[in-house]
Amino acid sequence: MIRFSLLLLSFAFLSCGSKETDKKEKEENKISVEKLSDEQLLDVVQKQTFKYFWDYAEPNSGLARERYHPDGNYPENDAHIVTTGGSGFGLMAIVSGMSRGYISKEEGVKRLDKIADFLAKADRFHGAWSHWIDGNTGKVKPFGTKDNGGDLVETSFLVSGMITVREYLKDGSATEKAVAQKFDVLWKGVDWKWFTNGKNVLYWHWSPNYAWEMDFPLEGYNECLITYIMAASSPEHSIDAKAYHEGWARGGAIVSANTKYNLPLILKHNGAAEFGGPLFWAHYSYVGLDPNQLTDKYANYWNLNTNHIKIDYQYCLENPKKFKGYGADFWGLTASYSRNPDGSDGYDAHMPSNDKGVISPTAGVSSIVYTPKESIALIRNLYENHKELTWGPAGFYDAVSLEHNWSAKKYLAIDQGPEVVMIENYRSGLLWKLFMNAPEVRQGLQKLGFKSEKYGIQ
Repeated sequence: MIRFSLLLLSFAFLSCGSKETDKKEKEENKISVEKLSDEQLLDVVQKQTFKYFWDYAEPNSGLARERYHPDGNYPENDAHIVTTGGSGFGLMAIVSGMSRGYISKEEGVKRLDKIADFLAKADRFHGAWSHWIDGNTGKVKPFGTKDNGGDLVETSFLVSGMITVREYLKDGSATEKAVAQKFDVLWKGVDWKWFTNGKNVLYWHWSPNYAWEMDFPLEGYNECLITYIMAASSPEHSIDAKAYHEGWARGGAIVSANTKYNLPLILKHNGAAEFGGPLFWAHYSYVGLDPNQLTDKYANYWNLNTNHIKIDYQYCLENPKKFKGYGADFWGLTASYSRNPDGSDGYDAHMPSNDKGVISPTAGVSSIVYTPKESIALIRNLYENHKELTWGPAGFYDAVSLEHNWSAKKYLAIDQGPEVVMIENYRSGLLWKLFMNAPEVRQGLQKLGFKSEKYGIQ
Protein backbone atom coordinates (compact mmCIF):
# COMPACT_ATOMS: atom_id res chain seq x y z
CA MET A 1 0.00 0.00 0.00
CA ILE A 2 2.85 2.38 0.82
CA ARG A 3 4.60 1.63 -2.51
CA PHE A 4 1.33 2.07 -4.39
CA SER A 5 0.79 5.42 -2.66
CA LEU A 6 4.26 6.55 -3.64
CA LEU A 7 3.63 5.65 -7.29
CA LEU A 8 0.45 7.71 -7.21
CA LEU A 9 2.32 10.59 -5.69
CA SER A 10 5.02 10.45 -8.38
CA PHE A 11 2.40 10.48 -11.13
CA ALA A 12 0.62 13.42 -9.51
CA PHE A 13 3.85 15.37 -9.23
CA LEU A 14 4.72 14.85 -12.90
CA SER A 15 1.19 15.76 -14.04
CA CYS A 16 0.75 18.95 -12.08
CA GLY A 17 3.01 21.20 -10.03
CA SER A 18 0.25 23.18 -8.41
CA LYS A 19 -0.35 23.86 -4.73
CA GLU A 20 -3.38 21.59 -4.99
CA THR A 21 -1.05 18.73 -5.93
CA ASP A 22 1.20 19.47 -2.95
CA LYS A 23 -1.82 19.34 -0.69
CA LYS A 24 -2.92 16.06 -2.25
CA GLU A 25 0.56 14.58 -1.75
CA LYS A 26 0.49 15.40 1.94
CA GLU A 27 -2.97 13.90 2.34
CA GLU A 28 -2.04 10.68 0.54
CA ASN A 29 1.18 10.36 2.53
CA LYS A 30 -0.83 10.70 5.72
CA ILE A 31 -3.35 8.11 4.55
CA SER A 32 -0.61 5.63 3.64
CA VAL A 33 0.85 5.85 7.15
CA GLU A 34 -2.56 5.62 8.78
CA LYS A 35 -3.24 2.41 6.86
CA LEU A 36 -1.09 0.63 9.46
CA SER A 37 -3.37 -1.26 11.82
CA ASP A 38 -2.47 -1.38 15.49
CA GLU A 39 -0.99 -4.85 14.99
CA GLN A 40 1.07 -3.71 11.99
CA LEU A 41 2.29 -0.67 13.88
CA LEU A 42 3.35 -2.76 16.86
CA ASP A 43 5.18 -5.16 14.56
CA VAL A 44 7.08 -2.29 12.93
CA VAL A 45 8.13 -0.95 16.33
CA GLN A 46 9.00 -4.35 17.77
CA LYS A 47 11.06 -5.39 14.74
CA GLN A 48 12.97 -2.10 14.50
CA THR A 49 13.68 -2.03 18.25
CA PHE A 50 14.87 -5.63 18.13
CA LYS A 51 17.75 -4.44 15.96
CA TYR A 52 19.34 -2.95 19.07
CA PHE A 53 20.05 -6.47 20.31
CA TRP A 54 20.79 -8.01 16.94
CA ASP A 55 22.34 -5.59 14.45
CA TYR A 56 23.89 -3.28 17.04
CA ALA A 57 24.99 -5.77 19.70
CA GLU A 58 28.59 -5.66 20.92
CA PRO A 59 30.31 -7.78 18.24
CA ASN A 60 32.77 -9.85 20.26
CA SER A 61 30.44 -10.98 23.03
CA GLY A 62 27.09 -10.84 21.25
CA LEU A 63 25.68 -9.13 24.35
CA ALA A 64 23.79 -5.86 24.54
CA ARG A 65 25.86 -2.72 24.53
CA GLU A 66 25.17 -0.42 27.45
CA ARG A 67 24.41 2.29 24.89
CA TYR A 68 24.27 2.66 21.13
CA HIS A 69 24.96 6.04 19.55
CA PRO A 70 24.17 5.97 15.83
CA ASP A 71 26.55 8.88 15.25
CA GLY A 72 29.44 6.81 16.65
CA ASN A 73 30.32 9.45 19.21
CA TYR A 74 30.98 7.49 22.40
CA PRO A 75 32.73 8.54 25.59
CA GLU A 76 35.97 6.60 26.17
CA ASN A 77 35.54 2.95 25.09
CA ASP A 78 31.81 2.77 25.74
CA ALA A 79 31.08 1.19 22.35
CA HIS A 80 32.38 -2.09 23.77
CA ILE A 81 30.87 -1.92 27.25
CA VAL A 82 28.05 -4.41 27.69
CA THR A 83 25.34 -4.24 30.31
CA THR A 84 24.40 -7.28 32.35
CA GLY A 85 20.78 -6.36 33.04
CA GLY A 86 20.13 -5.03 29.54
CA SER A 87 21.58 -8.25 28.15
CA GLY A 88 19.00 -10.20 30.15
CA PHE A 89 16.28 -8.24 28.38
CA GLY A 90 18.23 -8.86 25.17
CA LEU A 91 18.10 -12.64 25.66
CA MET A 92 14.31 -12.40 25.85
CA ALA A 93 14.32 -10.13 22.79
CA ILE A 94 16.26 -12.77 20.83
CA VAL A 95 13.68 -15.40 21.81
CA SER A 96 10.99 -13.01 20.60
CA GLY A 97 12.91 -12.36 17.37
CA MET A 98 13.14 -16.07 16.62
CA SER A 99 9.45 -16.64 17.36
CA ARG A 100 8.47 -13.71 15.09
CA GLY A 101 10.78 -14.75 12.27
CA TYR A 102 12.83 -11.56 12.47
CA ILE A 103 15.79 -13.95 12.49
CA SER A 104 15.90 -17.69 11.89
CA LYS A 105 16.02 -20.03 14.85
CA GLU A 106 19.40 -21.25 13.65
CA GLU A 107 20.78 -17.70 13.69
CA GLY A 108 19.34 -17.04 17.11
CA VAL A 109 20.72 -20.23 18.63
CA LYS A 110 24.16 -19.49 17.22
CA ARG A 111 24.16 -16.04 18.82
CA LEU A 112 22.87 -17.43 22.12
CA ASP A 113 25.63 -20.04 22.13
CA LYS A 114 28.22 -17.30 21.64
CA ILE A 115 26.72 -15.29 24.52
CA ALA A 116 26.71 -18.28 26.86
CA ASP A 117 30.37 -19.04 26.14
CA PHE A 118 31.35 -15.41 26.74
CA LEU A 119 29.48 -15.20 30.05
CA ALA A 120 31.04 -18.47 31.22
CA LYS A 121 34.50 -16.90 30.91
CA ALA A 122 33.60 -13.40 32.12
CA ASP A 123 34.46 -12.16 35.61
CA ARG A 124 32.09 -13.39 38.31
CA PHE A 125 31.86 -12.70 42.00
CA HIS A 126 30.32 -15.54 44.01
CA GLY A 127 28.50 -16.39 40.81
CA ALA A 128 27.17 -12.88 40.12
CA TRP A 129 28.24 -10.77 37.18
CA SER A 130 29.20 -7.10 37.39
CA HIS A 131 26.96 -4.25 36.23
CA TRP A 132 29.20 -3.57 33.22
CA ILE A 133 31.52 -5.96 31.41
CA ASP A 134 34.19 -5.19 28.83
CA GLY A 135 32.89 -6.89 25.70
CA ASN A 136 36.39 -7.46 24.39
CA THR A 137 37.91 -9.09 27.47
CA GLY A 138 35.11 -10.26 29.77
CA LYS A 139 36.67 -8.25 32.60
CA VAL A 140 34.64 -6.08 34.94
CA LYS A 141 34.20 -2.46 33.91
CA PRO A 142 33.63 -0.63 37.21
CA PHE A 143 30.30 1.16 37.43
CA GLY A 144 31.82 3.21 40.23
CA THR A 145 34.92 3.10 42.40
CA LYS A 146 33.46 0.63 44.88
CA ASP A 147 31.01 -0.88 42.40
CA ASN A 148 33.58 -3.14 40.78
CA GLY A 149 32.28 -6.58 41.75
CA GLY A 150 29.06 -8.54 41.79
CA ASP A 151 25.83 -6.67 41.02
CA LEU A 152 23.00 -8.86 42.21
CA VAL A 153 20.14 -6.83 40.73
CA GLU A 154 21.66 -6.69 37.24
CA THR A 155 22.46 -10.38 37.58
CA SER A 156 18.81 -11.14 38.40
CA PHE A 157 17.67 -9.43 35.19
CA LEU A 158 20.25 -11.45 33.27
CA VAL A 159 19.25 -14.69 34.95
CA SER A 160 15.55 -14.20 34.19
CA GLY A 161 16.56 -14.01 30.53
CA MET A 162 18.68 -17.15 30.85
CA ILE A 163 15.79 -19.13 32.29
CA THR A 164 13.53 -17.91 29.48
CA VAL A 165 16.06 -19.03 26.87
CA ARG A 166 16.44 -22.41 28.54
CA GLU A 167 12.70 -22.98 28.54
CA TYR A 168 12.45 -21.99 24.87
CA LEU A 169 15.22 -24.34 23.73
CA LYS A 170 15.09 -27.26 26.17
CA ASP A 171 12.91 -29.54 24.01
CA GLY A 172 14.54 -28.66 20.68
CA SER A 173 17.31 -30.19 18.60
CA ALA A 174 20.51 -31.55 20.11
CA THR A 175 22.21 -28.21 19.44
CA GLU A 176 19.36 -26.28 21.05
CA LYS A 177 19.37 -28.56 24.10
CA ALA A 178 23.12 -28.04 24.48
CA VAL A 179 22.73 -24.26 24.50
CA ALA A 180 19.83 -24.53 26.95
CA GLN A 181 22.09 -26.57 29.24
CA LYS A 182 24.82 -23.93 29.12
CA PHE A 183 22.44 -21.26 30.36
CA ASP A 184 21.06 -23.63 32.99
CA VAL A 185 24.54 -24.15 34.44
CA LEU A 186 25.29 -20.42 34.37
CA TRP A 187 22.24 -19.26 36.30
CA LYS A 188 22.49 -22.02 38.88
CA GLY A 189 26.00 -20.88 39.72
CA VAL A 190 24.86 -17.61 41.32
CA ASP A 191 25.33 -17.77 45.11
CA TRP A 192 22.32 -15.71 46.16
CA LYS A 193 22.66 -16.71 49.78
CA TRP A 194 26.14 -15.16 49.93
CA PHE A 195 24.60 -11.81 49.09
CA THR A 196 22.58 -11.80 52.32
CA ASN A 197 25.83 -11.21 54.23
CA GLY A 198 24.39 -13.41 56.95
CA LYS A 199 21.29 -11.23 57.42
CA ASN A 200 17.62 -11.46 56.44
CA VAL A 201 17.97 -9.19 53.42
CA LEU A 202 19.75 -9.26 50.07
CA TYR A 203 22.51 -6.77 49.28
CA TRP A 204 22.93 -5.22 45.86
CA HIS A 205 26.76 -5.20 45.68
CA TRP A 206 29.83 -7.08 46.76
CA SER A 207 33.36 -6.10 45.77
CA PRO A 208 36.59 -8.12 46.04
CA ASN A 209 38.35 -4.89 47.09
CA TYR A 210 35.67 -3.18 49.19
CA ALA A 211 33.57 -6.13 50.36
CA TRP A 212 30.16 -4.82 51.56
CA GLU A 213 31.11 -1.13 51.73
CA MET A 214 28.46 -0.16 49.16
CA ASP A 215 25.99 -1.26 51.86
CA PHE A 216 22.83 -1.21 49.73
CA PRO A 217 20.21 -3.56 51.18
CA LEU A 218 17.37 -4.35 48.79
CA GLU A 219 14.26 -3.03 50.49
CA GLY A 220 11.03 -2.43 48.63
CA TYR A 221 9.47 -1.04 46.72
CA ASN A 222 11.46 -0.35 43.55
CA GLU A 223 12.59 -2.37 40.50
CA CYS A 224 14.21 -5.19 42.50
CA LEU A 225 11.35 -7.63 43.22
CA ILE A 226 12.68 -10.11 40.66
CA THR A 227 15.97 -10.33 42.56
CA TYR A 228 14.23 -11.95 45.53
CA ILE A 229 12.25 -14.28 43.29
CA MET A 230 15.38 -15.46 41.51
CA ALA A 231 17.16 -15.86 44.85
CA ALA A 232 14.28 -17.97 46.20
CA SER A 233 14.19 -20.06 43.00
CA SER A 234 17.83 -21.18 43.09
CA PRO A 235 18.09 -24.97 43.58
CA GLU A 236 21.43 -24.85 45.41
CA HIS A 237 21.88 -21.29 46.75
CA SER A 238 18.36 -20.30 47.76
CA ILE A 239 17.62 -17.63 50.36
CA ASP A 240 15.32 -18.13 53.30
CA ALA A 241 11.83 -16.66 52.92
CA LYS A 242 12.59 -14.43 55.92
CA ALA A 243 14.90 -12.36 53.71
CA TYR A 244 11.92 -11.47 51.53
CA HIS A 245 9.46 -10.75 54.31
CA GLU A 246 11.80 -9.02 56.75
CA GLY A 247 14.17 -7.44 54.24
CA TRP A 248 12.32 -6.58 51.05
CA ALA A 249 8.88 -6.19 52.63
CA ARG A 250 10.31 -4.46 55.74
CA GLY A 251 8.26 -6.68 58.02
CA GLY A 252 5.08 -5.50 56.28
CA ALA A 253 5.97 -1.80 56.27
CA ILE A 254 6.20 -1.96 52.46
CA VAL A 255 2.40 -1.60 52.28
CA SER A 256 1.07 1.88 51.52
CA ALA A 257 -2.32 3.45 52.23
CA ASN A 258 -1.63 6.37 49.86
CA THR A 259 -3.78 7.17 46.85
CA LYS A 260 -3.30 9.57 43.94
CA TYR A 261 -6.02 10.53 41.47
CA ASN A 262 -8.21 8.11 43.48
CA LEU A 263 -5.84 5.26 42.59
CA PRO A 264 -4.23 3.30 45.47
CA LEU A 265 -0.44 3.08 45.27
CA ILE A 266 -0.64 -0.20 47.25
CA LEU A 267 3.11 -0.34 48.06
CA LYS A 268 5.47 2.38 49.27
CA HIS A 269 7.64 3.52 46.38
CA ASN A 270 11.07 4.36 47.74
CA GLY A 271 11.56 8.11 47.61
CA ALA A 272 8.38 8.60 45.58
CA ALA A 273 5.53 7.94 47.97
CA GLU A 274 3.08 10.45 46.45
CA PHE A 275 3.03 9.56 42.74
CA GLY A 276 5.14 6.42 42.55
CA GLY A 277 8.59 6.10 41.01
CA PRO A 278 9.84 6.12 37.42
CA LEU A 279 7.85 3.73 35.24
CA PHE A 280 10.66 1.24 34.73
CA TRP A 281 9.73 -0.06 38.18
CA ALA A 282 6.62 -1.53 36.54
CA HIS A 283 8.68 -3.09 33.74
CA TYR A 284 12.06 -4.55 34.74
CA SER A 285 10.86 -7.18 37.20
CA TYR A 286 7.89 -8.08 35.02
CA VAL A 287 9.42 -8.86 31.64
CA GLY A 288 9.26 -12.54 32.64
CA LEU A 289 7.28 -12.38 35.88
CA ASP A 290 3.64 -12.19 34.81
CA PRO A 291 1.74 -9.80 37.11
CA ASN A 292 -1.66 -11.03 35.85
CA GLN A 293 -3.46 -12.56 38.86
CA LEU A 294 -0.19 -12.52 40.80
CA THR A 295 -0.61 -11.83 44.51
CA ASP A 296 1.09 -12.21 47.85
CA LYS A 297 0.25 -10.95 51.33
CA TYR A 298 1.32 -7.42 50.37
CA ALA A 299 -0.12 -6.70 46.92
CA ASN A 300 -2.05 -7.62 43.83
CA TYR A 301 0.75 -6.98 41.35
CA TRP A 302 -1.47 -6.28 38.37
CA ASN A 303 -3.27 -3.56 40.30
CA LEU A 304 0.02 -2.25 41.68
CA ASN A 305 1.55 -1.77 38.25
CA THR A 306 -1.56 -0.65 36.42
CA ASN A 307 -2.23 2.02 39.04
CA HIS A 308 1.39 3.13 38.87
CA ILE A 309 1.12 3.61 35.09
CA LYS A 310 -2.25 5.34 35.30
CA ILE A 311 -1.03 7.78 37.95
CA ASP A 312 1.85 8.76 35.65
CA TYR A 313 -0.60 9.05 32.75
CA GLN A 314 -3.02 11.21 34.74
CA TYR A 315 -0.17 13.44 35.83
CA CYS A 316 0.82 14.00 32.18
CA LEU A 317 -2.80 14.77 31.31
CA GLU A 318 -2.95 17.28 34.16
CA ASN A 319 0.43 18.67 33.03
CA PRO A 320 0.90 21.08 35.96
CA LYS A 321 4.09 22.54 34.47
CA LYS A 322 2.36 23.18 31.12
CA PHE A 323 4.96 21.44 28.98
CA LYS A 324 4.25 21.43 25.26
CA GLY A 325 2.70 18.25 23.89
CA TYR A 326 1.85 16.48 27.14
CA GLY A 327 -1.48 14.68 26.88
CA ALA A 328 -3.29 11.47 26.00
CA ASP A 329 -0.88 10.65 23.15
CA PHE A 330 2.32 12.08 24.64
CA TRP A 331 3.12 10.78 28.09
CA GLY A 332 5.43 8.54 30.11
CA LEU A 333 8.09 9.48 32.64
CA THR A 334 11.00 7.21 33.53
CA ALA A 335 14.77 7.12 33.81
CA SER A 336 16.46 7.81 30.47
CA TYR A 337 18.66 10.25 28.65
CA SER A 338 17.54 13.77 29.39
CA ARG A 339 18.03 17.36 28.33
CA ASN A 340 20.28 19.52 30.49
CA PRO A 341 19.36 23.21 31.00
CA ASP A 342 22.12 24.21 28.56
CA GLY A 343 20.64 21.96 25.85
CA SER A 344 23.22 19.19 26.15
CA ASP A 345 22.34 15.55 26.70
CA GLY A 346 22.27 14.24 30.26
CA TYR A 347 20.57 11.50 32.22
CA ASP A 348 17.75 11.72 34.74
CA ALA A 349 15.16 9.63 36.58
CA HIS A 350 12.03 11.34 35.27
CA MET A 351 8.82 10.93 37.26
CA PRO A 352 5.99 13.23 38.32
CA SER A 353 8.07 14.50 41.24
CA ASN A 354 11.02 15.09 38.87
CA ASP A 355 9.42 16.27 35.63
CA LYS A 356 11.78 18.00 33.19
CA GLY A 357 9.47 18.16 30.19
CA VAL A 358 11.11 15.04 28.75
CA ILE A 359 9.09 12.02 27.70
CA SER A 360 10.89 8.66 27.49
CA PRO A 361 9.23 6.48 24.80
CA THR A 362 10.12 3.31 26.71
CA ALA A 363 7.88 4.45 29.57
CA GLY A 364 4.65 4.32 27.59
CA VAL A 365 5.66 1.69 25.03
CA SER A 366 6.73 -0.83 27.69
CA SER A 367 3.49 -0.18 29.59
CA ILE A 368 1.43 -1.62 26.75
CA VAL A 369 0.56 -4.75 28.74
CA TYR A 370 -1.13 -2.56 31.36
CA THR A 371 -2.55 0.30 29.32
CA PRO A 372 -2.84 -0.84 25.69
CA LYS A 373 -5.12 1.96 24.51
CA GLU A 374 -3.00 4.71 26.01
CA SER A 375 0.28 3.10 24.91
CA ILE A 376 -0.84 2.59 21.31
CA ALA A 377 -2.02 6.22 21.18
CA LEU A 378 1.48 7.29 22.23
CA ILE A 379 3.18 4.96 19.74
CA ARG A 380 0.98 6.16 16.88
CA ASN A 381 1.57 9.81 17.73
CA LEU A 382 5.35 9.39 17.92
CA TYR A 383 5.51 7.35 14.72
CA GLU A 384 3.03 9.26 12.58
CA ASN A 385 3.39 12.84 13.78
CA HIS A 386 6.92 13.14 15.17
CA LYS A 387 8.84 10.48 13.27
CA GLU A 388 11.71 12.72 12.21
CA LEU A 389 12.34 13.71 15.82
CA THR A 390 11.75 10.34 17.49
CA TRP A 391 12.49 7.44 15.11
CA GLY A 392 15.87 5.96 14.31
CA PRO A 393 17.72 2.76 13.34
CA ALA A 394 16.83 0.90 16.56
CA GLY A 395 13.31 2.20 17.11
CA PHE A 396 12.24 5.23 19.09
CA TYR A 397 15.10 7.31 20.42
CA ASP A 398 15.61 7.27 24.15
CA ALA A 399 14.08 10.63 25.09
CA VAL A 400 12.13 13.47 23.49
CA SER A 401 10.90 16.94 24.43
CA LEU A 402 8.39 18.79 22.28
CA GLU A 403 8.86 21.74 24.63
CA HIS A 404 12.37 22.16 23.21
CA ASN A 405 11.91 20.38 19.85
CA TRP A 406 14.67 18.06 21.08
CA SER A 407 15.41 14.38 21.24
CA ALA A 408 18.38 12.36 22.46
CA LYS A 409 19.24 10.49 19.28
CA LYS A 410 20.75 7.69 21.30
CA TYR A 411 19.72 4.38 22.80
CA LEU A 412 20.13 2.44 26.04
CA ALA A 413 19.73 -1.33 26.33
CA ILE A 414 17.70 -1.09 29.52
CA ASP A 415 15.15 1.07 27.70
CA GLN A 416 14.94 -0.71 24.33
CA GLY A 417 14.77 -4.17 25.89
CA PRO A 418 11.50 -3.77 27.80
CA GLU A 419 9.89 -2.31 24.68
CA VAL A 420 10.55 -5.46 22.63
CA VAL A 421 9.68 -7.81 25.47
CA MET A 422 6.51 -6.11 26.65
CA ILE A 423 5.18 -5.71 23.10
CA GLU A 424 5.74 -9.46 22.69
CA ASN A 425 3.99 -10.19 25.97
CA TYR A 426 1.09 -8.00 24.88
CA ARG A 427 0.85 -9.73 21.52
CA SER A 428 1.37 -13.34 22.57
CA GLY A 429 2.35 -13.66 26.24
CA LEU A 430 5.27 -15.81 25.07
CA LEU A 431 7.99 -14.63 27.45
CA TRP A 432 5.66 -14.65 30.44
CA LYS A 433 4.60 -18.21 29.64
CA LEU A 434 8.15 -19.47 29.30
CA PHE A 435 9.42 -17.87 32.49
CA MET A 436 6.39 -18.55 34.70
CA ASN A 437 6.28 -22.22 33.77
CA ALA A 438 9.90 -22.87 34.68
CA PRO A 439 9.71 -25.33 37.60
CA GLU A 440 12.28 -23.48 39.72
CA VAL A 441 10.40 -20.20 39.32
CA ARG A 442 7.15 -21.81 40.39
CA GLN A 443 8.86 -23.25 43.47
CA GLY A 444 10.50 -19.91 44.29
CA LEU A 445 7.20 -18.06 44.08
CA GLN A 446 5.51 -20.61 46.32
CA LYS A 447 8.36 -20.37 48.82
CA LEU A 448 7.81 -16.62 49.18
CA GLY A 449 4.03 -16.94 49.45
CA PHE A 450 3.01 -15.83 45.97
CA LYS A 451 -0.10 -17.12 44.26
CA SER A 452 -1.04 -17.05 40.59
CA GLU A 453 -4.42 -18.31 39.52
CA LYS A 454 -3.33 -17.92 35.89
CA TYR A 455 -0.48 -20.42 36.28
CA GLY A 456 -1.99 -22.58 39.01
CA ILE A 457 0.49 -21.50 41.66
CA GLN A 458 -1.01 -21.83 45.16
